[in-house]
Amino acid sequence: VQLVESGGGLVQAGGSLGLSCAASGSIFSINVMGWYRQAPGKQRELVAHITSGGSANYADSVKGRFTISRDNAKNTVYLQMNSLDPEDTAVYYCNLRYHISYTYNFWGQGTQVTVSS
Repeated sequence: VQLVESGGGLVQAGGSLGLSCAASGSIFSINVMGWYRQAPGKQRELVAHITSGGSANYADSVKGRFTISRDNAKNTVYLQMNSLDPEDTAVYYCNLRYHISYTYNFWGQGTQVTVSS
């Protein structure tokens, strides 16, 4: 399984950015796709994830500002980020996981999001 991310970049505080992540390969249809982020000196943390059934969960820090969505036909997950804050600066990683007797966990290469004040 391969995850290819796009989007990200540099934006001023209060601005918006969109990320997308396309998965390819042998993927079990019942899965969870999501976004994690890691800021310098900090642990990787969950931003949001969404099940193949469309159920989404968000970190408290991004609720009301970020929206996760997915296109199952394209095996693609999106993250729309609004009202960005410098605290959102991090490398954002796409994640895909599913469970068939064993939990399979896949990661994208990461994309930098930088929010300037």
